Amino acid sequence: MQERFKALFGVNKPVIAMVHLGALPGSPLFDSKNGLHGIIETARSDLEALQTAGVDAVMFGNENDRPYELRVDPASTATAAYVIGQLAKDIKVPFGVNMLWDPIATIALGAATGAQFVREIFTGTYVSDMGHWNPNAGEAMRYRDRLGRSDMLLFYNISAEFAYSLDRRSLSDRARSTVFSSIPDAILVSGQITGEAAPLSDLKAVKDILPNTPVLANTGVKHETVKDVLALADGCIVGSSLKENGDTWKAVDPLRAKDFMEKAKDARGFS
Repeated sequence: MQERFKALFGVNKPVIAMVHLGALPGSPLFDSKNGLHGIIETARSDLEALQTAGVDAVMFGNENDRPYELRVDPASTATAAYVIGQLAKDIKVPFGVNMLWDPIATIALGAATGAQFVREIFTGTYVSDMGHWNPNAGEAMRYRDRLGRSDMLLFYNISAEFAYSLDRRSLSDRARSTVFSSIPDAILVSGQITGEAAPLSDLKAVKDILPNTPVLANTGVKHETVKDVLALADGCIVGSSLKENGDTWKAVDPLRAKDFMEKAKDARGFS
């Protein structure tokens, strides 16, 4: 696991930055006035700001497609693939994708766009804002392999946002079991909602029990906490902290992104 992870990112403790696509057609928040052109150009601007700031990788996601669904409309996945395709020549770092909250749609999007990694909830049983949540890691991984993308890394978020786990085992025990039963390439630890941090104690407990598996902080990493997070984790995924005023729904702020990366590089020894 660690070898594939290290080979992909090529740095110690990578920072993966989110490119939040605008609401896609069919979503209630879709901006019909600016249409697909608006989605593409907004994503292009965010991508440029993030890469200029020096992030190690980016991930394209549909965070704006609220209310969220557990089964994503194929038209949304197709549109996301089109948007990413329009940006392909501008992507200079490793990239991943995530179609909330659908593992199969996420795998399909990753395969279609040439993504090097994907993120989703692949294991567990939850009650959530979207209803009962029961993903199937075996189905998702087999689907990836049938699409000829066994090289595409799978990042398993084991503490779903907007949800409550029905599994009464400790988070660390769930993490250990997930690695044994479902062979992820990395484990992600999250807070309760987008932009909210996971307790450092959760991050430490999971990393302590999985010394040989990449463990990343998935939400809520901030300028003032990135040093503490990277002291424990093998990297982080960050979105809201890089936006204007730290607001998830705003554009990337180039200065905030640059400052975050300076702090992250200092925390990991300038790599």
